[in-house]
Amino acid sequence: MTSLTALWPPFGLTLTTPRLVLRTIRDEEIPAAVEAARSGIHDAGRSPFSNPWTELPAEELGPNMARWYWKCRAGMSPESWTLLLGIWHNDEFIGCQDVEAKNFNALKTVNTGSWLKQSAQGRGLGKEMRAAVVSYAFDHLKADVAESEAAAWNERSLRVSRSLGYELNGVYRTSWGPKTEAVQRVRLTPESFKRPDWTLQVEGHVEFARFLGIQ
Repeated sequence: MTSLTALWPPFGLTLTTPRLVLRTIRDEEIPAAVEAARSGIHDAGRSPFSNPWTELPAEELGPNMARWYWKCRAGMSPESWTLLLGIWHNDEFIGCQDVEAKNFNALKTVNTGSWLKQSAQGRGLGKEMRAAVVSYAFDHLKADVAESEAAAWNERSLRVSRSLGYELNGVYRTSWGPKTEAVQRVRLTPESFKRPDWTLQVEGHVEFARFLGIQ
């Protein structure tokens, strides 16, 4: 019988760091993702997300997250893809790190975003999971650029970016949920990347890259 991973290669991709395991979220793991989000990600009224999804009523949060995971899966193609990686620490689901790209074979550019539940914050895990996906993008996908952004007031996120070597890449103003926010873009290249002192372990890359036609 053909395995699910053979049918959907993103399920076979696993990134392992000294403290974390990053892998594509399966349906049976969505409840753990919802519970992690419900436990709290940020202070009330201070959403770091352009789409304030964490502020939905509790009964709407789960269906909204599930729809997002399914939408990203269904939309994966060589021309445009969003890879959603769950983050596990000591077998506990603690957050999500996503990597997305459009026209990757031509532009060789990825964008990243993430969230981490509050009880897991302040221990360097956010930096470790970002370093993992950036290492994967540069060393395995052969990306030339990794970009990200954060609200200009979100010093915690920008501090992680600076610690990994990201350079400031302009500010723009946009609607950020119900508010207008200044958003700081950041940009990283293999040359400016301040690499961690550990080696990323990767499984399932060849099948994943073939699935998306990454050259």
